[in-house]
Amino acid sequence: MFLTLWEILEDILILETAIGENMKVKYPNITVELSGHDGNAFAILERIVQTLRKEGVEKEIIEQFREEAKSGDYDDLLETCMEWVNVE
Repeated sequence: MFLTLWEILEDILILETAIGENMKVKYPNITVELSGHDGNAFAILERIVQTLRKEGVEKEIIEQFREEAKSGDYDDLLETCMEWVNVE
């Protein structure tokens, strides 16, 4: 099942509110656009991974992100993504 753009944005907004505006992003210079793309968890994960790779992040660090992102449910995945990169 694919999530709609609205559902993805709604989840991101809920998580941003829960986390707070003062959250520090590990890679603040990297921004990944998720709106308008597949909302499937694996698609989101791979989009972030591809961007990290493209931006020159080390393979070991990318693997750490991947493991952290896969360790919980869908909301945990989105939260992890927002902790690592800027998400739009």
